[in-house]
Amino acid sequence: MLWIPINRALDIPLNKQVYQQIREKILNGTLQGGERLASTRKLCSELNVSRNVILEAYEQLVAEGFLVSYRGSGTFVVDGAFLTQSSKVPSKRRTEEKIEEPKIDFRSGIPALSLFPRKTWAKLSHHIWNDTHPIHFGYGLPEGRYELREVLANYLLRTRGVECHPDQIVITSGATQALTIIARLLLSAKDKAIMEDPITKDIQTIFTSSGASIYSIPVDQSGMMTSLLPQEQQPKFIFITPSHQFPLGGTLPIHRRIQLINYVRQKKCYLVEDDYDSEFRYEGPPISSLQGLDPNYVLYVGSFSKILSPALRIGYLVLPIDLVEKCRQLKWFSDLHTPSIDQLILARFIKDGYLERHIAKMKKYYKNNRDFLIDCLQATFSNNIKILGYSTGLHLVVELQNINFSNAMLEKIEQFGVKVYPVEEHAIMKGNHNNRIILGFGHLKKEDIQEGVTRLFQAIFDQ
Repeated sequence: MLWIPINRALDIPLNKQVYQQIREKILNGTLQGGERLASTRKLCSELNVSRNVILEAYEQLVAEGFLVSYRGSGTFVVDGAFLTQSSKVPSKRRTEEKIEEPKIDFRSGIPALSLFPRKTWAKLSHHIWNDTHPIHFGYGLPEGRYELREVLANYLLRTRGVECHPDQIVITSGATQALTIIARLLLSAKDKAIMEDPITKDIQTIFTSSGASIYSIPVDQSGMMTSLLPQEQQPKFIFITPSHQFPLGGTLPIHRRIQLINYVRQKKCYLVEDDYDSEFRYEGPPISSLQGLDPNYVLYVGSFSKILSPALRIGYLVLPIDLVEKCRQLKWFSDLHTPSIDQLILARFIKDGYLERHIAKMKKYYKNNRDFLIDCLQATFSNNIKILGYSTGLHLVVELQNINFSNAMLEKIEQFGVKVYPVEEHAIMKGNHNNRIILGFGHLKKEDIQEGVTRLFQAIFDQ
């Protein structure tokens, strides 16, 4: 007898209950290939249900290939429907387990998400969804909507000194996709790329995943030490964050920028400029892009993750003309195109002046947070610290004398309810930054900043 419990109190139809339980018994091996099932008449009598219930369950299982029915012979389990134990989906209890996050997380690069311009974005979104031509709901171009590329070219020229035609822009799903495309565009196995040291660990991984190797050049308070550019190497490109070096925060001066341009011209390679945090500069006048010095040798990368929200997943890549067509092909292979409607909303947001007004507002907010964090650090740690990279961006670096931010120290800090990030994690050549941590401040409230600094001090000095 095939034991199938029926629960009439459930909202699940009886035929569905029978179907589900027979299916499960086949998948887990209780019912094996070749085994004959009870006839529909017998089973409906045993379960005290109508014959149609059993007929519908059997028909569904036959349609899905679990059973086969032979006229005059009966209904049998199909061979090969058994699902091995190792392939089972993890239990629901396991997937619902949550890791408790630290209360105060000084992660860098997170904007103040609560200040996203929701009303303006919703208003523009409403207009776009209601008024846009039906053709915009179809497949788009891999390089992105022309409306966004046109307004972006004008915006970048006005605010960053980037010189390009809209056709030189490829819209991407964030800066990460742009960098991944660059790796596929320019790197092959055994190639070499020059990078700042330290530099974001994720970017190192993106470039080395192609099989290429990294030649690292250390940074100082002014960014990459360009006097150390190797004459004996033939790199495919140099990766640089000249506006706000990550993580140490330096801004590359003009004489070093000129050195870089002359170097790539001599080597006939490229510069990859990640214009990280350039919008939020608090000390001195805005700094123009490297790309404006020689558009033929610079690939310029930007995104709206920190300006607006990481959830938008919209970035862009400005290319020398000779790389545009191949880049478009790689973008097409990657994901066809970035979502068109979001691009149209962003284009209107920029064109109508909302973006620049939002940046001005957020610049004041972040500067206020930065100043408060510096005051808290100086009041709490006194002369024991040195603060680096605070002139731009959403993070700064704290250096403490005679402190090693080892894994044990970081775990201890986390036990005090605070999460901080070591500079050493992003170092290519290890051992030079063990006493430095990154503190992001853009997304934190002032009370959390103050409490986080207090707990950090207590954890480090056993208070």
